[in-house]
Amino acid sequence: MPSAVPSRNDPLHVLNQIIISPSDSDYLDQLIPSIREYSYGNRTSQLLQSLSKFAGDKEAEIETMCNTNHQEFVTSVNQLLRIREGTVSLTSEILDLNQSIQASTERLAEQKKALVESRGHRQNINETSRALQDCLEVLRLANQVHDLLAKRNHYAALRALDELQNVHLKGVTQYKIAEMIQRSVPLTQKAIAEAVMSDLNTWLYRIREMSQYLGEISLYHTDLRKRRQKERAEKTPYIGQFKLNSAIELVSDEHEEYDLLQNDDLQVDFTPLFECLHIHQSLGQMDKFRVEYANTRRRQKELLLPASISLLDEDGASLHTLLEEMSGFAIVERSTMKKLPNLRSPVDVDELWESMCHTAVGLISKALHEVDNAESLLKIKNLITLFMQAMDTWNFPVGAFDNFLLSVFERYAELLKKRFSDDFQEIVSTDDYMPMPIQNAEEYDKVLNVSWYTPDKPQEEQTFPCVLPFSQMYPLCCIDIRNFLNQFYFFSSDDFPHPDVIDETLKDALDELLSNKVCETLVERLSSQYLGQIVQILINLEHFESACRELETLLAAARAQTSTAGNVTLRATDKFRSNKKAAEKRIFEVVNSKIDDLIETAEYDWTAPNPPTEPSNYMQTLTRFLSNIMNSTLLGLPTEIKELIYFDALSHAANMVLSLPLSPEVKKINPNGVAALAKDVEYLAKFVDSLGVPILRENLDELQQTVHLMQAENTDEFYDISTRNKKYGRVDAMNGPTYPYRSESREDGQIFGSFLKIWYEILGKRTYLPDGLVTVPFNQRAAYMCQYDT
Repeated sequence: MPSAVPSRNDPLHVLNQIIISPSDSDYLDQLIPSIREYSYGNRTSQLLQSLSKFAGDKEAEIETMCNTNHQEFVTSVNQLLRIREGTVSLTSEILDLNQSIQASTERLAEQKKALVESRGHRQNINETSRALQDCLEVLRLANQVHDLLAKRNHYAALRALDELQNVHLKGVTQYKIAEMIQRSVPLTQKAIAEAVMSDLNTWLYRIREMSQYLGEISLYHTDLRKRRQKERAEKTPYIGQFKLNSAIELVSDEHEEYDLLQNDDLQVDFTPLFECLHIHQSLGQMDKFRVEYANTRRRQKELLLPASISLLDEDGASLHTLLEEMSGFAIVERSTMKKLPNLRSPVDVDELWESMCHTAVGLISKALHEVDNAESLLKIKNLITLFMQAMDTWNFPVGAFDNFLLSVFERYAELLKKRFSDDFQEIVSTDDYMPMPIQNAEEYDKVLNVSWYTPDKPQEEQTFPCVLPFSQMYPLCCIDIRNFLNQFYFFSSDDFPHPDVIDETLKDALDELLSNKVCETLVERLSSQYLGQIVQILINLEHFESACRELETLLAAARAQTSTAGNVTLRATDKFRSNKKAAEKRIFEVVNSKIDDLIETAEYDWTAPNPPTEPSNYMQTLTRFLSNIMNSTLLGLPTEIKELIYFDALSHAANMVLSLPLSPEVKKINPNGVAALAKDVEYLAKFVDSLGVPILRENLDELQQTVHLMQAENTDEFYDISTRNKKYGRVDAMNGPTYPYRSESREDGQIFGSFLKIWYEILGKRTYLPDGLVTVPFNQRAAYMCQYDT
């Protein structure tokens, strides 16, 4: 069913709107849109029909009204006619307007079509412009990446490339340029990675160039720390027991902290490394970068270590350079590990360090044999220990160099032994073996300061010039011994971790030098026939023995506190002591040989017609010889040794004098011959008494009793045991019966003595004459033997 409400497009609705318009302007406002609307729809005729119909209806309505009111009708007709005329005119105008509207509408349609077309073109242009802008932005960013790469702003270039790839390219994926740029992204990333690696390689090269300077600064400041620690130890001895890099030392040195990598002299910038690492992380190439960086540092390590070094160049430049470069290289590695733990692990750094240490130790070891100077080795050791302490500050293990220092010390000890061995040899071989003369107190003080010697009287009571008991070799050797000790302990400063090795090596080396180069050389010179030289050797041996005892105490006190060894015992002490006996024996031999020579000059006339008036010449010479050696040659010997030598010399002299009448050449002795012997014995006894040593007198008892026996009126008393023990107790029981007597020939005595000896050999049970023998006359002397109680 049609709707009761007319539509807006219905002509009736349009007519109603025109009719109810309050004014002409409103009427036109309602009419013009309707005409325009109907013109577009080609329904103008429908509108005209509606208007005609509306006019006819109005005319009929007017005619009806006119019938009732003619005048009014006529008037209305006239009005209507006028209206009609106006309507016709209006219709004409409407038609004209319609045509005009149609023409306008056609033009408007054409313009609208053109506008629509222009709007499409404009939209296309806008879209094209926006596409161009987007592509230009992409190209700008792509160029910006390359510009940043050219300016070495690699991270910014990588960020721009990432923004280009993940943001801007997504807006232009429909364009071919996006595909082209997308294909170029990996190449650009590779270019960035290569560029940043190039910068990193440049940085690594600079680090390689500055490694030596960095190491030099490290060693220099480590040395400064050692000096400051030493100064603190001098002020506070308690601090001295703490070594470098100990907690106490580090705390004490806090106010002197120094940044090796950032200071006024050197700045190590890790920015290129950080940037390179960050870029490779962003590219997802961290593993590749880590391997490449490790290989690069390994190659640099190999370039750092030379094929060989020399330890003989001036100031040890070659070794300095090697250790400084190693130090700088290792410090950079440790700093890199701390700053970038993801790049360098402790295992990587320590492995590289151990390899470097092993190679360096091998290089130094090969060159070590060239060094033939102990002072040079000491400098090498000090430099290596300084390097070890510097590396210990950075927590690098230095065990390889620690063990190598033992080899350096062995070489050092070998050179010291050789040098001091030559020195000792020269001192001992060029000595004059005379007591050392001292001219003044200054010389005296010098000798006392360098040698282990305690004078018999205080220095204040000493008069000058004077003579010291030892020869010049002793203080010279003492000086060399002290220098030898000092040279060894120079090596064993606080920075050498093996004090026990030094203690034992020093002891053995000192023992060897004293035993082989001093003691044996002195013993070799004991073959001399010069008594004064032999005596001086004995005196020197005595003082060297005392020096060895002092050295034992000194070495024990100087041992390390951690040493478990007890007292120090030098083999040289016993060697000097035992060879003192050899020297004493040699003195005995020389003195006795001289005594033999003098006694061999004795010319007794055993059957002299007259008794002698004075002692024999040989006896006077013998006493002068004994007196001279006592007052000059043997003067420097200790009293007990002098007495022993004198005791042995007198004993030997007495035995030699006793052997004179037993000589086979002596056939017979008369009382004048016995008197001559008695006079010489008396002269010798007076000389011995003048020495003031009572014990020496006992050496002449047998000689004197024998002479008394030879002078006795009743010689048969010798065979009375009680009488013999009182008068002739020291006379040899075997020789007593064989001495010739006043009225007997030498042959009788020899025959009886031989018979007595044969009988003793047959008995073979006792070697002494028994008590209880009876006195028998001389012609019954054989009964002395026959009554022997078996």
